[in-house]
Amino acid sequence: MIQLEHIFKWHNSGNNRVFLLKDINLSVAEGDFISVMGPSGSGKSTLLNVIGMLDEPSEGAYHFLGQDVFKIKEKQRSELYKQNIGFVFQAYHLIDELTVYENIETPLLYQNMKTAERQAVVADILDKFNIVGKKDLFPVQLSGGQQQLVGIARALVAKPKLLLADEPTGNLNSKQGEEIMELFKKINEEEGVTIIQVTHSEKNAAYGKRIVHLLDGRIEN
Repeated sequence: MIQLEHIFKWHNSGNNRVFLLKDINLSVAEGDFISVMGPSGSGKSTLLNVIGMLDEPSEGAYHFLGQDVFKIKEKQRSELYKQNIGFVFQAYHLIDELTVYENIETPLLYQNMKTAERQAVVADILDKFNIVGKKDLFPVQLSGGQQQLVGIARALVAKPKLLLADEPTGNLNSKQGEEIMELFKKINEEEGVTIIQVTHSEKNAAYGKRIVHLLDGRIEN
């Protein structure tokens, strides 16, 4: 599904090159659940952003579902992203002015879906996440755990093949965090969604089928 080959990412500081990623080689099969661990500044979020097509590497190749990501036109890349990738962030990134329903519906507005179909899909995911009663509330009226649930529902509403999660339980208490991780496990096992999560937590990392350790921008073997 994913093939990263000799990925480097750097920025220039004066005459020096500061490396964020160094020679990353990584294969991810469909249905994988990978936990990426490493200290702060090790390149975890940068790696996730490259995989999520939010950032381009300085060097290297990235193949996603057989497409050479950085060789195709930006419009094609945007389509590839919209149709296949969902993103969950630590800070939720919900739109404050929109209700829970409208936040979840947002990705579907880019899918040229008819209104009735969109309503059915959103209703289905509200039900699945047990948040039907919260659909008319605004993010500010929700707890952190509820906001993260809405964030995950929004990431999954368009049925992506790949879910990327950056410290998805970072702002939650341990019980809420455990519920989110159990949900990820279920999505991965029952629906076959491929998951790559960045986490500081050994406990959360253990939900993955394999753990990738990053240090100073390199994968440690």
